[in-house]
Amino acid sequence: MPRFFIDENIAKAKTIDTAYYTSKDYFEESKEKIFAPSWQFIGDNDKLKENGSAYPLVLLENYMNEPLLLTRDKESLLHCMSNVCTHRGNLVVYEPCRLNQLRCKYHGRLFSLDGKFISMPEFKEVEDFPSETDNLHKLPVFEWGKLLFTSLHPNLKAEEFFGEMMQRMNWFPVDKLAYRQDLSSNYTVKANWALYCENYLEGFHIPFVHAGLNQVLDFGEYTTEIFKYSNLQLGVGKKGDVCFDVPASSPDHGKEIAAYYFWVFPNMMFNFYPWGLSINLVQPINVDECKVSFLTYVCDESKLNTGAGSGLDTVEMEDEEVVQNVQKGIRSRFYSHGRYSVNREQGTHHFHGLIAKFMG
Repeated sequence: MPRFFIDENIAKAKTIDTAYYTSKDYFEESKEKIFAPSWQFIGDNDKLKENGSAYPLVLLENYMNEPLLLTRDKESLLHCMSNVCTHRGNLVVYEPCRLNQLRCKYHGRLFSLDGKFISMPEFKEVEDFPSETDNLHKLPVFEWGKLLFTSLHPNLKAEEFFGEMMQRMNWFPVDKLAYRQDLSSNYTVKANWALYCENYLEGFHIPFVHAGLNQVLDFGEYTTEIFKYSNLQLGVGKKGDVCFDVPASSPDHGKEIAAYYFWVFPNMMFNFYPWGLSINLVQPINVDECKVSFLTYVCDESKLNTGAGSGLDTVEMEDEEVVQNVQKGIRSRFYSHGRYSVNREQGTHHFHGLIAKFMG
């Protein structure tokens, strides 16, 4: 039996061993086994509107700490690559800018905007040079509307993670979303990243933790749908609340949908509201600490602060209180596993099963 085992039968299954939330070894091991092969959100293409744009970023800062670079070349093609010079490891681009070529400021190594090596001073005598390893390492870019994603070790196709969400929301104006820095927030949570995710993955706690949210959602109609590397919690609103005008082509036509809560393994939440999209990124920092970013994208400002998509800061504070206390509780010598509600905790069971699968 593997060290992490989750029975596929939720009625028989026990939750994942608490060692996953407390062990520094498992925390480190998750970097390569869970996060490196998964797909991660890296921003939107509004950051690279013009040809010649370059945008550096750090993937999962304070955890993976991988320096990456997004560029748009002269043919308007988008590229993602390592932002580390193949000569001595200097960062190639320090800040967002426009340029014609990428030149390392340390020793002058030159690359094209797609990361291919062009030239290097004082290297005429070097044998077997240049080679493929002198190009900047290329990473895939997956685009959905304006949203951009990449993977450090893409063993799995992006469609396996995002396909069901894209199909279900094919009527939603993803290409018209506008990022709002003023409505976005970062939170530091004193809990393991996985505890935060599993709290998100069940609506079981809503009547007990979120009084305001419970007033606009019909808890009796709250459902969870499981996919391969994602799942959906369908937030059905109460009569008279602000809900989506769902088109006839959707399987949800005729329902009062207040929110679509999509989770994508391992750490991304896509919360669709009538006003737009709130992307929640759960970024590990330490075994008992994570950073949660709420990134707000608006498509209908007239519906802001209404329905299930209002009061998100209050909901976050309520969730933080719970998961931080769970982090304290799971250290107890008297607790190692729990059980699942068959009807209310399918998402958490699914998440634990994926952790066990990826950790091997």
